[in-house]
Amino acid sequence: DRRAANPSDLAYQLDPAPSHRPRLRGGKESPCLLVKRMRNPSPTDRGNTIQLFWGLTQITLLGVMLGSMRKSRLSKAKQGRLIEHFVAGCTARCAAALVRVNSKTAVYYFHRLRQIIAYRLEQEADMVFGGEIEVDESYFGGRRKGKRGRGTGGKVPVFGLLKRGGRVYTKVIPDAGSKTLMPIIKRKVVPDSIVYSDGWKGYNALDISDFKHFRINHSKLFADKQNHINGIENFWNQAKRHMRKFNGVPKEHFGLFLKECEWRFNNPHPQMQMRQIKQWVKDFLA
Repeated sequence: DRRAANPSDLAYQLDPAPSHRPRLRGGKESPCLLVKRMRNPSPTDRGNTIQLFWGLTQITLLGVMLGSMRKSRLSKAKQGRLIEHFVAGCTARCAAALVRVNSKTAVYYFHRLRQIIAYRLEQEADMVFGGEIEVDESYFGGRRKGKRGRGTGGKVPVFGLLKRGGRVYTKVIPDAGSKTLMPIIKRKVVPDSIVYSDGWKGYNALDISDFKHFRINHSKLFADKQNHINGIENFWNQAKRHMRKFNGVPKEHFGLFLKECEWRFNNPHPQMQMRQIKQWVKDFLA
């Protein structure tokens, strides 16, 4: 089923039979193999539901995804080499030429790797940030001609939080209004944390919230000692630089590419990325 998944009418429910659930290392249950599609789940079903996250409109059923990887005709050696080129930041077409596989095969395999990354990151979505937090929104895609920045037509708005010296969290958003941004901040940031932002009006509500809010006026300066958002802006630059090599990212898959950039930023060492993605693939196919 390749139709776009609509979070309003689709959900993915776990098989309730625990005896049939495969196990990962450490005895943890792997929910991903027995995922089935449900339309309009009942209130009792929603407790066992894996919610889709906004922006991943083309994510296919995990069962279908995993089945396709398990039935792959690629040898383990070639799959390992494709993963190495994925970690190195190669495009799928470049990796296909180096590994000597069909370019469509490499594109398909890379897409499945991004789905696994996005799925695993979503399992960590309840992690909260504390201390000094930088928040900012950015815009990806669209035509370069004409208006730029906030309100630009054809661009995808994205919101991000970064804990200084720590991790980043990103989310595709419908708009950059206060009603959209504040619930995310309240869910992800511990009260009494120090929150740094720019002068965008969407952050006005932070002035009367449970957070210590500091603004930096970018029309005058970009940093005033500790008052800056250079960390999250550095992430945006890295993400856009990484996506630029693909000469355009399909809008329906943009959420997957964004989560890939988040994963790379939070795990900056290639050796760490390699170990993690290989283990995730192994867990999903166990």
